[in-house]
Amino acid sequence: EALEDDEIRNDIRRDLRAVEERDPACTGLPDVLLYFKGFHALVTHRVSNYLWKSGRFVLARFLQSQVNQIFQIDIHPNATIGGGIMLDHGTGIVVGETAIIGDNVSILHGVTLGGSGKASVDRHPKIGSGVLIGAGSSVLG
Repeated sequence: EALEDDEIRNDIRRDLRAVEERDPACTGLPDVLLYFKGFHALVTHRVSNYLWKSGRFVLARFLQSQVNQIFQIDIHPNATIGGGIMLDHGTGIVVGETAIIGDNVSILHGVTLGGSGKASVDRHPKIGSGVLIGAGSSVLG
C-alpha cells in the first residue's frame, strides 16, 4: 500500500539516483538495491513514515526497531525526509521524531539529528536542501 503512493515511489527513485551519483563506491544500481544499507534503511523509513501518518504506530515502530537492530540506523517514523537522500555507510545515524531533512541531502555515518529537550514540541533540527552532513556530526534541535 505504501509503495503504491506516487510520492514515495518518486522519492525512492531519487534516492537511488542520489547514491549512484554521489557515492564513489557505487558501481551501479544493482549495488544500491542489493548492498547499500543506508538505502535499505531509508526505503524502510518511507514505509514506516506512511504507516505512522496512517495511525499505525505499532507497526511503524516495529519497522524502525528492526532497521535499528539490523543496520544500526535509527530514524523515527515521524521524521520528515525529502527525496534524493544518500545515507553513506549509515552506521550510527540517528534522526529524531520532529527532524526535517530537505531534498538532495547527503548524511555520512555517525550523524545525530537530536532533540533539544524532553518537551513534546518541535525539538529536532531542520536541515535544508543540498546539504552534506559530515561523519560524526551532532546537530541538536
